[in-house]
Formats: sequence, structure tokens, C-alpha cells
Amino acid sequence: QVQVVESGGGFAQPGGSLRLSCAVSGSRFEIYIVSWYRQAPGKQRELVAVSGGDGNVNYVSSVKGRFTMSRDNVKNMVYLQMSSLKSEDTAVYYCNARGPPYSAADAYWGQGTQVTVSS
Repeated sequence: QVQVVESGGGFAQPGGSLRLSCAVSGSRFEIYIVSWYRQAPGKQRELVAVSGGDGNVNYVSSVKGRFTMSRDNVKNMVYLQMSSLKSEDTAVYYCNARGPPYSAADAYWGQGTQVTVSS
């Protein structure tokens, strides 16, 4: 069973920065597709960024240039560096790890970490 644990959420002012971390248990992490999602109050969960094992990252347009996703395949860690934060970034952020054969049943979620951006 793969376990996914997020950390690093909190409070930031507009224009500020926060760094989220995600620890993923299990072997062969380097071939996992790892994603960050977020869910704001009253809204559907949305994909923020996704990274394949090759290190390529794709971002939703609203965070491009402000958020940077990275991964450490030795430590089984994923990070989301968030800068130039806006109030609309306020949400619960979730880490998702999907291993082979990459079906929905092979996806594991963390418990989420709250990010609040407010002046």
C-alpha cells in the first residue's frame, strides 16, 4: 500500500510564497506520475501540476510562472514551490501518486494541506 503525506501548507499574504512537500512511500517512485491538485471551497478539485518520471512538468495556466513542481526520486519526495501567491490560490492542496499500470485504482491521495492567502 502506497502512502502519500503532504506538509507545508499555511498562511501567506498576497505576493508571498509557500512550499509544499509530499512524501510517497513505496518502491520504484521514479516511474510514478505525481500530481498536485487543489480544491477551493465550493469548487471542484482541479489539477495544478503533474510530473512524469522523466521530470517533465505541466501546469494549469493559472499557476504558470508562479508555481514550480519538482521531485526527488531518491528521497521519494515531491515539492510545490508557490510564489506570487494570490487570494484565488486559497484551497486545500492534495498530492496524488499513480503507479503502474496507471489506472484510477493505482492512484493514491494524501490527506491534503490547507493553503490560505489573505491580507
